Amino acid sequence: MTQDQSPAISFHDLTLGYDRHPAVHHITGEVDRGELLALVGPNGAGKSTLLKGIVGQLKPLSGSLSLDGLKRSDIAYLPQQIDIDRSFPITVFDAVTMGLWREIGAWRGVDSGRSVAVLQALATLGLQDLGDRSVGALSGGQFQRVLFARLLLQDAAIILLDEPFRAVDTKTVDDLLRLIEHWHSEGRTVIAALHDLDQVRQHFAKTLLLAREAVAWGPTKQVLTPKNLVRSRQLTEAWDEHAEVCARGEAAGERISA
Repeated sequence: MTQDQSPAISFHDLTLGYDRHPAVHHITGEVDRGELLALVGPNGAGKSTLLKGIVGQLKPLSGSLSLDGLKRSDIAYLPQQIDIDRSFPITVFDAVTMGLWREIGAWRGVDSGRSVAVLQALATLGLQDLGDRSVGALSGGQFQRVLFARLLLQDAAIILLDEPFRAVDTKTVDDLLRLIEHWHSEGRTVIAALHDLDQVRQHFAKTLLLAREAVAWGPTKQVLTPKNLVRSRQLTEAWDEHAEVCARGEAAGERISA
């Protein structure tokens, strides 16, 4: 996969919400192809909402977003673990195989070549001895490795990760960060909603700071300033959850050029 500086995702005055209540509003900007972007902000800032809008789970209340030549099927999306039902009786091998769904469809079997690909994905995530285990019997870190192995098989151009390191052990976090950086080196576009700002500063060159609107967007060092972080908390705390009319904040998204 080659690096291409044309945008992967473009936001055009985008507002997203639930039951006509805006949750994130007036987002304008571009995510370049091959960009590694951290999405940060206080709880309730709209990070998950924006990811759901990109993947198509939420329709815009106003404005729009475009994938600039890419398709929804070019996106791999990992929601938060708390949003995933682990009670379904399925093995680790079968759960990872679901990453091939776009390629093989719902009814085609997994041939020997694809089985090898699944085994390679399991080995990459350190799961080679757990293929026959039920996903319900896994620890949080093991289950997150399963989800990343499934993403690996999707071979997507855009990868969206919603709090991928929450309640995960340090060793797993380090391994998953290496995989994310590998995806970035391949020219894939990766957007990760994160809460550990030290982690963001260390591994992500670009950051979008949200507080229901874009507070700042650009190089991480210029975005994660004390002033911007205070502003993001103030905007999130002042937000009216029941407002039906979307009103811009006083400072609607400073875009910081690299």
